[in-house]
Amino acid sequence: MSHTVDIPLSLKDSLRKFRFARRSQGSAALVIKINKNALIMEEQEQFDSISIEELAQELPENSPRYVVLSYELKHRDGRTSFPLVLLNWAPSSSETKLMTLHASAFLDFQNVADISKVIDINDGAEGLTKDAIDAKLLSS
Repeated sequence: MSHTVDIPLSLKDSLRKFRFARRSQGSAALVIKINKNALIMEEQEQFDSISIEELAQELPENSPRYVVLSYELKHRDGRTSFPLVLLNWAPSSSETKLMTLHASAFLDFQNVADISKVIDINDGAEGLTKDAIDAKLLSS
């Protein structure tokens, strides 16, 4: 199977470590970008104990990213869980060529990350809020 963008072994290792890290509070995020010149995915940054609003401010407003999010979800019955969520950060103001690469590599990345819950964010920081994430996760 041919891939438009390579996912290096080092990134796969980072994903595995992030997935199995024990968390007892707060949300954590692993931000992945595509190097369009080398056609390879790169880990841009990792955040521990970050709020959704802080994460929204850290993400670029004109460039797509994949964000693996370990999210602290408080259920209506009082339980707390930490589901893994893939945020498809794709601001509409992004460069067309980069958006095309991002979209073409998305399913490969989702399969490698092994995450079924996906939330698309196309309207920048305004669309990435705790209320928006809660609404999507608690309705499924």
